[in-house]
Amino acid sequence: MSTVEPTVPPSAPTLCLHGQGVVRGYTIGRAVVMSAASLEVAHYHVSPENIDAESQRLCRAVETAVADLRQMAGTLPADAPRELAALLSVHGMLLEDPMLVQSTCQLISERHYNAEWALATQGQILVEQFSMMEDAYLRERGADIRQVIERVLRVLSGSTTWLPSLDTVQADGSFIVVARDISPADMMRLRTGKFSAFLTDLGGATSHTAIVARSLNVPAVVGMGHVRALVRDGDLLIVDGVNGVVLVNPSERILQEYRERQAAFLRERAELQQLRHAPAVTLDGMQIRMEANIELPDEAADALAAGAEGVGLFRSEFLFMGRAQLPSENEQYDAYASVASLMAGRPVTIRTLDIGADKTLDGDATVATNPALGLRAIRYCLANPDMFNTQLRALLRASRHGSIRILLPMISHMHEVRSAQRAIERAAEQLRDEGIPYADGIQIGAMVEIPAMAIAIEPFAEALDFLSIGTNDLIQYVLAIDRGDKDVAALYDPMHPAVLRLIAHTINVGERVGKPVSVCGEMAGDARATRMLLGLGLTGFSMHPQQLLDVKKEIRQAHSNALRVKVASALNRAERIDLATLS
Repeated sequence: MSTVEPTVPPSAPTLCLHGQGVVRGYTIGRAVVMSAASLEVAHYHVSPENIDAESQRLCRAVETAVADLRQMAGTLPADAPRELAALLSVHGMLLEDPMLVQSTCQLISERHYNAEWALATQGQILVEQFSMMEDAYLRERGADIRQVIERVLRVLSGSTTWLPSLDTVQADGSFIVVARDISPADMMRLRTGKFSAFLTDLGGATSHTAIVARSLNVPAVVGMGHVRALVRDGDLLIVDGVNGVVLVNPSERILQEYRERQAAFLRERAELQQLRHAPAVTLDGMQIRMEANIELPDEAADALAAGAEGVGLFRSEFLFMGRAQLPSENEQYDAYASVASLMAGRPVTIRTLDIGADKTLDGDATVATNPALGLRAIRYCLANPDMFNTQLRALLRASRHGSIRILLPMISHMHEVRSAQRAIERAAEQLRDEGIPYADGIQIGAMVEIPAMAIAIEPFAEALDFLSIGTNDLIQYVLAIDRGDKDVAALYDPMHPAVLRLIAHTINVGERVGKPVSVCGEMAGDARATRMLLGLGLTGFSMHPQQLLDVKKEIRQAHSNALRVKVASALNRAERIDLATLS
């Protein structure tokens, strides 16, 4: 984060722009605006005798783009964020998907489109398909499609890059990248320069810009709409990653205010580092479990570095997505075992494949009347027993390397729990027959994310070893609001009394039957909601590693028993809880 303090001409206008802050922090610096590589390209028809040559031109451009990505992935510096290698690999696999080239060549052959026109047309079709997907992560993967197509279009046009010359940036200055979107490959090029923040028109919490910005701990605001059109090269910017605000050409008075905020924030972060190894205990002695959410095995090291007591959610679907073939049993075993070994006895909770309906494995989106309510997660796994068995065998084999727990997603019926338990026992029996070792007594839990389960939680709590509340989907299903739909996003309310009552009910039943309950959704990592969750009786939190210390600070300053009285009183009156009254 920059501490540069440039000044702004008094005549320059001030704009206040809003987006989604995905990395907290404050930055002051100059804008470097990326030129667009738009899917709008020249349209012309090729003559019948030139169709084969045009298709070959497309294929050569794709091969060049793939080679560039491979070369970049093979020469990553040692200090490159671990996420970049995986993201570059995903883009390479998207380009190598034969359906992309075949469909584009078909447009060239049947409609006589030039290569650029055909590729842009096919790209637009794919981007629109992804934009209609219910799942937020899958919607944002449409950006991957656009980015790889733009890379091929740049090869076709003879342009090598859309990035600015970093030589033009003053060596002692701080610059802020302003772009429509930033691909993983372009992020690699940006690493060679000095930058202090990212701003993008597109993207969300799970976009590549957000993922890499988090790994670099660089403030970022995404989903701003038209920031690239409103900001010019050299404009002075204040980036407020805490509130998702960007100020363009601010006044000297505002600059001074944000210099003070920036300095205070840096002091706060330095002080928080002292809490890394401090116990997460409330003022009245309540011990709280602090665990981390991860998506890839390498992120377990970040969890340990942040002081996590274990992995509360390993999203295993990230091992399956963006690839033409399913990961083998051995590949999954290696991934799970590596995390278990690194965590050295700390619990590692691995969620079974949460995929299906709009979250497909082969890139071909299936059509469902309502994808959010379709064949997904545990329903998908039980409907595909061979695939499920492969994952369960890998999980059981990896269990001897540490304390692995199996987490079942989207449970709504007890017969799903019983079916999953039988599937786990069958996998264990196979391993015993083959003489393959695994740990006995592996714990099995379930996500509480469907209202039906939360309402009738008692038999689930009795049958399972632990429960983990997925607040993201629970809120969505309780309020009948698609959190990715901008038209109703303002109605997505984590503090709605109905939502909090279901969370409280789950926690209370878990206490009564002696089963641990945690929250692994976004609410767990929001320090503003920490005291409220403590007031509901929550003793287990799991979140992104970057959020652990902020939440731990709130825990250590809270009195859990007093909070339980306040929160229970508000819930009994069916009132919306005012978080300010809990501080």
